Amino acid sequence: MPQWSEYSTGQRLKILRGKRYRQADVATGTGLSIVTVQKAEQDKALSLPTLLTLAAFLGVDTAVILGQQAPRRAMEHDDRMMIRALSCAVHDISAGMVPETEEPSTLEELRQITDHAWALYWKGHYSEAGAIIAPFLGEAAATLHTAPEDQRCAAWGVLADAYRIGAYVANLMGSRDLAYAAIGHAREAASHAADPLREALVLSGRAWVYLRDARLEDSFALAERAAVDIEPRFSKATPEQLVVFGSHVNFAAVVASRMGDKERAGDLLSQSHGIGARMGAEKFYHGTLFGPVSAATQAVGVNVALGLTGKALSLVSSIRDTSPLTLAARNRYAMDKALAQADAKQWDSSLDTLEKVLTESPKWARHQALPSVIVDKVGSGSTAQLRRVAALLDAAPRATGFAPANRRTAL
Repeated sequence: MPQWSEYSTGQRLKILRGKRYRQADVATGTGLSIVTVQKAEQDKALSLPTLLTLAAFLGVDTAVILGQQAPRRAMEHDDRMMIRALSCAVHDISAGMVPETEEPSTLEELRQITDHAWALYWKGHYSEAGAIIAPFLGEAAATLHTAPEDQRCAAWGVLADAYRIGAYVANLMGSRDLAYAAIGHAREAASHAADPLREALVLSGRAWVYLRDARLEDSFALAERAAVDIEPRFSKATPEQLVVFGSHVNFAAVVASRMGDKERAGDLLSQSHGIGARMGAEKFYHGTLFGPVSAATQAVGVNVALGLTGKALSLVSSIRDTSPLTLAARNRYAMDKALAQADAKQWDSSLDTLEKVLTESPKWARHQALPSVIVDKVGSGSTAQLRRVAALLDAAPRATGFAPANRRTAL
């Protein structure tokens, strides 16, 4: 499969247009003549004004069209436009450029929007969540600027949450620079919110950006530090404190497993299970879910990453009900289960697990690297079913040939 730079400019334009838009749609959307669009895709003519117009319509930098930079993996046109709008909002709002048309809302209205954005995110509807956050940042900033003194901390907290959701969406969509910027602004806003738990969650979010950027040592150091900073006294711990603390310990175990540190990962998993048992049930706080099921399912992924396939499958057999988890967390657990089954050469079981997720949650799946990893592992272990699953992967809209070089650290 050719590298992005090996295509001609016209071929790149055609790939970016995709199957959703015809040349006539591009002409209508840009105001260009259809002849101009056709000539551009045939490498016959592409003036600078036309290049800039097409880049704006396609939602990419001109460098992507010219082959100097590859497009983001798994992005459709709507994804790219969402990321562009989110990027403008994050950078403009952080610079104090609140749109004059924005009207302040009540804190309760803003919290309802935050809850809705989190719900979309945890269903795997990342583009929809990002599309909400872009204008929401302006609303939250306008509310902060007019908030009375006794409501300013709460308003800062809402703004921190908006930035954090934006960072999470950007991170999953592969827009790493935007993720770093948004999580940085989230930390600044959280520092004004007088809420140590919210600050800890932002730190954990930054550690996750590090993990996706293959900065394992930095990720682990930050995750462990954040957990230590908020470790509560168990005798007096609130459910909210246990959610935040448990999720930090869980995440630190994930990073330790990516580093191949079995002893540290095992210690952290034991601690995570203890916190989950203390809670007794899953609880949700500030966009974060944790409890005994979260601890158990995450342990499967940790053991898979450490190469402890038998232990991972033993844990799978003990997990009966994942319904308390979010849809995204259930899907991720299913991917870890499918990977463990593939490692154990249980080809059909692995493909069964994978096919169910691809069929039921295509929006979530197309932003994940693990489905392709699992299909690669199964290889020729199955025939008809493998072709069926591979067809589901091919049907998912993905940029051509630009998966991360190190898939394990990109998860």
